[in-house]
Amino acid sequence: MSPSMGSAPRARSGRRASPGPPRDRVKARLLRLYRALLRRFGRQRWWPGRTPYEVAVGAVLTQHTAWVNAARAIAALRARRLLMPARVGAMASSALSRVIRPAGTHRVKARRLLALTRWILERLDGRLNRMRTMPLDPLRASLLQIPGLGPETADAILLYAAGRPVFVADAYARRVLARHGLVSPRAGYEEVRAWLEAHLPSDPVLFNEFHALLVAVGKSNCGSAPRCEGCPLRFDLRGRRPVR
Repeated sequence: MSPSMGSAPRARSGRRASPGPPRDRVKARLLRLYRALLRRFGRQRWWPGRTPYEVAVGAVLTQHTAWVNAARAIAALRARRLLMPARVGAMASSALSRVIRPAGTHRVKARRLLALTRWILERLDGRLNRMRTMPLDPLRASLLQIPGLGPETADAILLYAAGRPVFVADAYARRVLARHGLVSPRAGYEEVRAWLEAHLPSDPVLFNEFHALLVAVGKSNCGSAPRCEGCPLRFDLRGRRPVR
């Protein structure tokens, strides 16, 4: 999931991805990585969207496709003045599917977008700003019950549409952290998310930028085959080879 573009409750506890150095040292190391990425790539300004609902729509439409395709579908919705929960919620799945065709797998995504939209209408009375103050754990659990919303999509909505301190531990983030020996290469999404939330300040602005920056370095240097030459995080390896 990679587009271009209050007070926070305590981070939720969870099983650490792997045993390691004391918490303060890990926190300092993560923040050094964050600052190095910020110097190289600058602020990423994620997530593109004029309203929280548009951001949530984008989180669904960008599943398993490039952001450029999701952006075309969002533009089609905007051109028809459909980027409002009440208007999308009133549509038939077949009609919505035709509008969002550029996003790919449009029939599946139409069903998922309708399920999310109807949840917003029923649970939030159509107002996503209510998500900013609702208890976080039950809210996340409720989102995860929506058909087609896995943890990554739910967390993107929580972080980018609602400004909640939830780290989107996508494949890019997991790969970079594993290559640097911070988490196990076998650690799954929930394990790494909980580990990051436990070792970083519970700040949605930090989580926003750090996730986007990990995607940036994942695309530029830390793909399936690492390209360490010129990588802004090479200093952290201290001469070691990245973990495979």
